[in-house]
Amino acid sequence: MPPHAGVDLPRAICAAVIKCSFKPHAHLLAADPSLLAAVLGRLSPLPSAALSFFRALPPPHPLDASLALVRLLAAHPRHHPVARSLLRDLSVRHPLSSPLILPSLLAEPHVPSWLLLALAQGGRAGDAVRVFDHMRAARLAPDAHACTALLTSLARARMTATARRVFDEMGLAGVAMNTHVYNAMLHVCLKAGDALRAEALMTKMDAAGIPLDLFSFNTAIALYVRKGMQYEAMCVRDRMANDGVEADIVTWNTVIHGMCKEGRMKEAAQLHRDMVAAGVEPDTVTYTTLVDGYCRAGDVGEAMKLRGAMEARGMLPGVAMYNAIIRKLCEDGEMKEVNGLLSEMDERKVKADHVTCNTLINSYSKKGDMPSACKVKTRMMESGLQLDQFTYKALIHGFSKAKQLDEAKEALFEMMGAGFSPNYSVFSWLVDGFYKKNNADAVLLLPDELMKRGLPPHKSVYRSLIRRLCKKGLVDLAQKVLDQMQGKGLEADCLVYATLAYAQLTAGKLAAASDTLNDMAKKQLSVTPQIYNCLCTSYGDEKETLNMFWVHAIERGLIGKSVYKLMHQARLKSLNPAVENEGHAPVSRPGLPASVK
Repeated sequence: MPPHAGVDLPRAICAAVIKCSFKPHAHLLAADPSLLAAVLGRLSPLPSAALSFFRALPPPHPLDASLALVRLLAAHPRHHPVARSLLRDLSVRHPLSSPLILPSLLAEPHVPSWLLLALAQGGRAGDAVRVFDHMRAARLAPDAHACTALLTSLARARMTATARRVFDEMGLAGVAMNTHVYNAMLHVCLKAGDALRAEALMTKMDAAGIPLDLFSFNTAIALYVRKGMQYEAMCVRDRMANDGVEADIVTWNTVIHGMCKEGRMKEAAQLHRDMVAAGVEPDTVTYTTLVDGYCRAGDVGEAMKLRGAMEARGMLPGVAMYNAIIRKLCEDGEMKEVNGLLSEMDERKVKADHVTCNTLINSYSKKGDMPSACKVKTRMMESGLQLDQFTYKALIHGFSKAKQLDEAKEALFEMMGAGFSPNYSVFSWLVDGFYKKNNADAVLLLPDELMKRGLPPHKSVYRSLIRRLCKKGLVDLAQKVLDQMQGKGLEADCLVYATLAYAQLTAGKLAAASDTLNDMAKKQLSVTPQIYNCLCTSYGDEKETLNMFWVHAIERGLIGKSVYKLMHQARLKSLNPAVENEGHAPVSRPGLPASVK
């Protein structure tokens, strides 16, 4: 007979725990997790003893027993902090949101909200949503703190559509909505750029008698500024004053940034004065924003005055302010002053960043001073800064402009090797460079050179080359690139065919254009609204040829209903110019050609 036969082990161990003499039973508890859970269940009226007993056991602790302790402590408010901490640690090590484990945690009223909070604060938005959905299915309402954390986590993860759905369900679930929950949803609106929903939320808060606080107002102002709605931002600031909420440094900096972004420097300067009059001291962000605004507006003198005022207050400029001034001086060709600022940065131990280096490289590249651009690139790498896509683009542009095509190609290979995808502009510069050197045929070698470097060219490479060659009128060469592309087993898209067919029409190669359009029809490719707009923007001043192209496209059934609608709208605008936006030069978009009206 086993030595413990007939003995109520859980009860015996509980008695030993109370007497602090349970160590002789430790080997039994380690061998039988269910026994440990049973002991904890017996100790539920004595949470302190249960916690001490659990902590005295050697790790690792079985998950079932750990969750049993969490449920035990959840019934005693004095032990809630310990229970929340234990659950948070378990959520890191175990998949508590899984369907196998989660149902066991839904019985205790506090535990689901604690788990939701732990997952949301841990940046695991997807797991947190899964817990929320299980709570909804079980008709459980999370507490407001957990809901705020969940919406904040979704905003940070930019899961804005999920956040909208979750917020709507919170109301249906009977969550006690407060200012913090609404603020988290306003933050979601900021991330999504959804001003209409933010306005609706604030209206809802007013109707429910939920007060807007400083965070609410600052979030709404930031959203309006981001959307370019400066009038609305100022209205919110005025409402703050009416509601007795004092604007802080964030409020003032945001509205000043909005005015600077639109070049409204008089209003920005007035806001700066109002800020000081209101007793809010400008900080480095305020001055940097204003200096950047004045530089973008072309007033370097006023920018330097503000910089002096800032230093008189005991604040030294950071790299962002230096970047703003250096950018404007580079645009004006004042390289002597730029070098002076760079020396000053060295003296003050202000480290140059990507923006500083890219601004200098771009400026030297535009001037054709590639040795200086390369020196900046070398210093950039020596200082530990990684080259980014803007660095590579500036170098490729500069080398191509200087007709240093070998160096331009090397920069292209480095760019692609670093994982960056060149856009149409990059290949345009290369094609233009070869064209200027009367060596346009060298473009055909680019895809093979990429292959040799272990960089198989994507069809976007061929597309960019074909589009630029067509734009330069090098139709035969563009056809060769297309043949090369198809020889590699890559299928051309509608934009490639449409661009090539248009270029062939322009060059008077009607038979070739007809063949290209016929190929489009065989492949069942059709002109999309995006391609229609692209062609109209690129060739808007060649209305006669463009109309001829549309006639041929319509004859072959390459135009869909959505493009027909755009054509019809363009015709109405051409008949009634007042339809065009006032103050903007309209792009010529041909309406339906006469032959198909």
